[in-house]
Amino acid sequence: MTARRKPVAAFAMRPHLPALLFSSDDLDALRRQVEIDTTVTIDDFAQLPTARLAEIDVLITGWGSPQIGVPELAQMPRLAAIVHAAGTVKGHLADEAWDRGIRVTSAASANAYPVAEYTLAMILLAGKRVPDYIRGYASDPELYAREADPTIGNFNRTVGIVGASRVGRRVIELLQPFDLDVLLYDPYLAPTDPIHAVARQVTLDELFAKSTIVSVHAPLLPETVGMIGRDQLALLKDGSTVINTARAPIVDQDALAEAVQERGLRAILDVTDPEPLPAEHPLRSLDGVVITPHVAGALGTELRRLGECARREVELFVSGEPAEHPVTKEALIAVA
Repeated sequence: MTARRKPVAAFAMRPHLPALLFSSDDLDALRRQVEIDTTVTIDDFAQLPTARLAEIDVLITGWGSPQIGVPELAQMPRLAAIVHAAGTVKGHLADEAWDRGIRVTSAASANAYPVAEYTLAMILLAGKRVPDYIRGYASDPELYAREADPTIGNFNRTVGIVGASRVGRRVIELLQPFDLDVLLYDPYLAPTDPIHAVARQVTLDELFAKSTIVSVHAPLLPETVGMIGRDQLALLKDGSTVINTARAPIVDQDALAEAVQERGLRAILDVTDPEPLPAEHPLRSLDGVVITPHVAGALGTELRRLGECARREVELFVSGEPAEHPVTKEALIAVA
């Protein structure tokens, strides 16, 4: 009896990434499932001979993947699965992949965990006004050691979540042990969605009028660009906090800077437009603003969670089982 041929797989991402994404155990598991040279990473399909491309059944992609468009797909007639060991596939994958019936998966659900953990930490720190204390205590320890602000604290605080995305849902889940009232805005929620049991759905304006901390988790779509602007920010109580770990253009940065300057709003931003902001941008120097360099997503040890997710998807593909985290062409328009 002829032994079953192993599928041929290849990494397509930045050259240093496989060693960060995959443990030695995960690499061994991949080699058991597919024929793959784990020391080789494709960052330009033009570097590979046409005959080599024609052998590939599975592409394991990641950040820095070269574009997989119509010409590349034509050179890979056997390609049957694209397993993305990161979040969105929008940046590197053409629609024709789905038209050809190629199975596409993503580790976006795995990447949601560290973003949600970052958000949880920032919500709790913002409620305790920790960013203010860090700045103020450094400049005047006597004042900040004795200040007693009755608005500080996380007991019965109202937190608004904009977007029931993977991250938004995970944030709501993580908030459950705390004494917080959680509001949610997402116009696409079904009435039967179980998220209603743990977060109260409201309009966008009501969310901003009632929340003192608002965290943004909506996808970047034409209709969400500038969705949070002057009108919404004006509804926030003075001193409230806006957290954005989603996409910068969803929040009007100029309007946010004005609100910080004029009304003492706070902002915690892991995303800006552009990244980094120019040195002269007011958000870079305002006291009420904390900017981090897009670090909410998977970093360091957290990358291994993405690798484990991708390895599992390869195993499911090879065994003929359904994908755990499929990406459909229809769903792609509604994700970040």
